[in-house]
Amino acid sequence: MNNLEKRSVAALASVYAMRMLGLFMVLPVFVLLGTDLQGATPALLGVAIGAYGLTQALLQIPFGFLSDRYGRKPLIYAGLVVFACGSLLAGFSDHIFGVIAGRALQGAGAIASVLMALASDLTREEHRTKAMAAIGMSIGVAFSVSLVLGPLLGEWVGLSGLFFITGGLALVAMLLVAKLVPTPAKTLLNADQRPVPERFREVLRSDRLLRLDFGIFALHLTLTAIFIMVPMLLADQVGLPASSHWWFYLSVMLLSFVAMVPFIILAETRRKMKPVLCAAVLLLFLGMASLDWVGTSLGFAWGAMFVFFMAFNLLEATLPSLVSKESPAGSRGTAMGVYSTSQFLGAFLGGVLGGAVFGYFGIDGLILMLSVVLLAWLMVAVTMPTPEYTSSFVLQLSDSDKIQASSADAILRSLPGVTDVVIIQETLTAYLKIDRQNFDEQRLREAGFLQSPASD
Repeated sequence: MNNLEKRSVAALASVYAMRMLGLFMVLPVFVLLGTDLQGATPALLGVAIGAYGLTQALLQIPFGFLSDRYGRKPLIYAGLVVFACGSLLAGFSDHIFGVIAGRALQGAGAIASVLMALASDLTREEHRTKAMAAIGMSIGVAFSVSLVLGPLLGEWVGLSGLFFITGGLALVAMLLVAKLVPTPAKTLLNADQRPVPERFREVLRSDRLLRLDFGIFALHLTLTAIFIMVPMLLADQVGLPASSHWWFYLSVMLLSFVAMVPFIILAETRRKMKPVLCAAVLLLFLGMASLDWVGTSLGFAWGAMFVFFMAFNLLEATLPSLVSKESPAGSRGTAMGVYSTSQFLGAFLGGVLGGAVFGYFGIDGLILMLSVVLLAWLMVAVTMPTPEYTSSFVLQLSDSDKIQASSADAILRSLPGVTDVVIIQETLTAYLKIDRQNFDEQRLREAGFLQSPASD
């Protein structure tokens, strides 16, 4: 990447991380601090935790489409203003319904797809996957940091203070966009990076992709629901003061990140993606179910959460990679849009169902509900076909009259290692899915194409 691309990606990753940090900081402390709100019940606390997921799921893709028409930066500013207003509403509210409205308004600033689209506009094709990976890493870092900062800051400034800090982060993010992110000369409508309405039917008919969508739905449903019981379990059952929760989460997250790395290497380099995925779902289930036997043991609680988050981090890293591999040529942006919507719906239902079940049936009932969800996911994962080990390849065709779309499609499909082809005739762009072990780029040149290739 050149300096402009590095600066743009770093700024956009920071904006994404600040926004997610604000959303996640309340997770580890909300059920502890939120009990002081008027009208608070376990069920309503769960709704407040997950409310942002519903508005995120409903508005993320529309925000992306609007940014195609009105520009990326105006929509980012609008989304951050909405996010800040939601934070202030939640911060000033002393009733649970006001906090629920604030959390829903926070989620309504659904700029994730717009940030990704702007990253595409500001990076060259050959560096675009690196840019997406950098932004994806920022989300993981933000989540880990939020689990540490939430208890620390919550003890100091309270629940309202956390929401006010979140609003301040949105303002800082707006300054970063204004000062560090260039305005692209043109909006890039890249079929492989952006959701395309015409391709939703194809994506929704894919059994492979639907299994992965269910996976991310179940993962974030479980994550949101587990934070309804874990903070109370640590404080009331184990006896760990809320002010000390930060080091518990810090040690768990650091070691779980280290522990998952060998499994990612095994999945990607040895082509063991399905066994690793199934093992991770099983570990997620075992870590979650073990919470029922914690008793008063801090060590047992730490071990259960370590297993849970090692599996969670592994799945959070591998599922997007699988979606990219399984999505049809030229439809990765559409597939990721559906995938992200499933993720936020899972977060919403995790809060709503988790809070209701915990309120009526306690920890045992919530663990039973999550066990059913995770065992269903395990069955889906075990019975899914072995994933394809393909990557995306973008090819700019010649504008010569000698190359017609139909003949180019036939030639490209005949090349070794090419598994799928989509040609956009208006832009003379071909989107390929390739198996890199069998693909020979030199054959493209021999076939008579002039190309500027890029792969993920």
